[in-house]
Amino acid sequence: MLFSLDYKSRLPIYEQLYKNITRMAALGAAEENEQLPSVRALAQELGVNPNTVQKAYQLLERDGIIYSVPGKGSFISENINALSQQKEIAAQKLRDAAKSALDCGMPREEAVRHVENVYEGRAFTEANETPLR
Repeated sequence: MLFSLDYKSRLPIYEQLYKNITRMAALGAAEENEQLPSVRALAQELGVNPNTVQKAYQLLERDGIIYSVPGKGSFISENINALSQQKEIAAQKLRDAAKSALDCGMPREEAVRHVENVYEGRAFTEANETPLR
């Protein structure tokens, strides 16, 4: 499994791992019941503290994205409802953001452009719309 982490990001590493694994499960890049790397192995591979990986795994298990088998490791859950729930949470956040944009007078085209930029892998600062990478 390949994980992309941005060590300069303000988003904590455990949250980045959480999002990576959730995305992989949602997109089918990680198969149901596929075993994840052990906490120790992944921490060593990424050059992070094992507690960081453990925290991500705990949150993923809490949210039903993965499950653990004592002595065997952690695996991608078969629970499609957990992913559906994550998608609904994301949809609600998107609706809230759209309402906030509307409330402050942002034109629809500008809001749509920001969403399209995210899907195309470009993020922009609010101040100057310079691409962040």
